[in-house]
Amino acid sequence: MKAAVVKGNSSIEIKNIEKQSLGPGDILVKMGACGICGSDVEKVFGKYGQPSMRLGHEPAGTIMEVGSEVSNFVVGQRVFTHHHVACRSDDCHECSHDNETMCKKYSESNLEPCGLADEYVVPEWNVKHGGVLSISHHMSFEQAAMIEPLACCVRAWESVISVGNLRGKRTRRENKNDSVAILGVGPTGIMHAMLAKYHGFGKIFCLDLNEFRLNFVKKIKMLPEQGDFNPITINSGNTNTLEQIKSETANQGVDVVIVATSSLNALKDAVSFVRKGGTIVMFGVPSKGAMIDLDMSIIYSKEITIVSTYAASDFDTKEALEKISNKKINVKQLITHKYQLDECQKAFEHARSGQNAMKIIINN
Repeated sequence: MKAAVVKGNSSIEIKNIEKQSLGPGDILVKMGACGICGSDVEKVFGKYGQPSMRLGHEPAGTIMEVGSEVSNFVVGQRVFTHHHVACRSDDCHECSHDNETMCKKYSESNLEPCGLADEYVVPEWNVKHGGVLSISHHMSFEQAAMIEPLACCVRAWESVISVGNLRGKRTRRENKNDSVAILGVGPTGIMHAMLAKYHGFGKIFCLDLNEFRLNFVKKIKMLPEQGDFNPITINSGNTNTLEQIKSETANQGVDVVIVATSSLNALKDAVSFVRKGGTIVMFGVPSKGAMIDLDMSIIYSKEITIVSTYAASDFDTKEALEKISNKKINVKQLITHKYQLDECQKAFEHARSGQNAMKIIINN
């Protein structure tokens, strides 16, 4: 089988890997489509703090072979496959506290060799613990490859809603006057903006340095019953950004800030943008060893809640699948470019540059 692996700094190799024998509980999948994630780009060009050299964790495809003990999946079935799956045991402290992505088994499970491969093996653990979801023939593989990134965003929004519930507030869906600022409107940033609209936020600010992205988010469509999608776009390089946000929020700031970028300066901006009692969600992946100075007296006196969110659980992937299937979130409109597996180097360089691109998909 062929797989995309990191060869060296800024270099990707399409490597021939010996096909491993299929275990009795394993599944072999032919990759149909796999998205390029920002964390994959960081593995190739940056200093992302993960030891793995695997590339691709957003694949969907067709089952080519099943192990002798697999009874709930069949050859020819179209599936989305999640690379990490928690144990969901009552004896697991993390899973029993809804922290599935912190489960020890979560980080131990993975696809072999990776998602960016012509074929890959889904291990028995993933098969048995919700890591394989059937997709209909009405959903393209490209759409299915968007399940994992949308699931990560879904998990982040659960954090927002949970903060409100812990404080005895109504759920965010009912607060039509609430406002949110999305810092960084790449593919997941736009998904956050769409979820904000889905949850009933009245004002949605989208900030980025990239004018292509700011223009792109203005063209996003939601379902008619969800109302018009009219984000307020701001170039984050403007010197009066804070004043713009304050002028649109009765000088209070926004209720929620989603930091959908790895930039630490964005986190500093978030502290300024959020209103008293507001919530900041750290979603973008910081580089290993990244440090920041924050005036904690401001966070304390404004009673700001800062939460971080990491990856997605199988609960989140199922919800993302439902939202895509029922067209509640139209992810298809985010896909701007497609490349073949043997064009990974070119595709990753394109993703890194961000040149007139939103979501880039690898096909097989």
